[in-house]
Amino acid sequence: MGIIEGIYLAPIGKEPMECAREAEALAGRGLRGDRYAEGAGTHSSADPGCQITLIAAEALDAVARESGIGLRPEHSRRNLVTRGVDLTRLVGRPFRAGGALLRGVRLNQPCLHLEGLVGAPGLKAALDGRSGLNAEVLEGGLIRQGDRVEEAVAGAATQAEGSAWDPGEA
Repeated sequence: MGIIEGIYLAPIGKEPMECAREAEALAGRGLRGDRYAEGAGTHSSADPGCQITLIAAEALDAVARESGIGLRPEHSRRNLVTRGVDLTRLVGRPFRAGGALLRGVRLNQPCLHLEGLVGAPGLKAALDGRSGLNAEVLEGGLIRQGDRVEEAVAGAATQAEGSAWDPGEA
């Protein structure tokens, strides 16, 4: 499918995102050292869709090209930046990101909070329809820059349902 181009963590909500070469995904929590795993993010909650966020590098490229807003990957406030991955296809589906098994929960909606943090008027509108994916961690594992992102094969366990994933159900 594609690759992990960048990994970004912030220990506390509103703090700058730091680039990491690798991160440990923790089942049911998020990425070790990140605000969502620690329950210290602006949008942290018991909602599994608040564990890891992803955005496509192609979306950032399009925002720059179409709106003139040069949004650096760390300013997107997403944990994983992918390349060559159609994130919309992963909603409701388990997928592998490096050594971790994730499940796409819902598409991310851009917000004025991000626009304010970045100081880029018009960013919310520019990201509309391409703000990324919110995901939960089903099985922990190490995620590194350059790792592959691909749909999980049949038989991958899903924590949410407690049974093997059947591609006929997706």
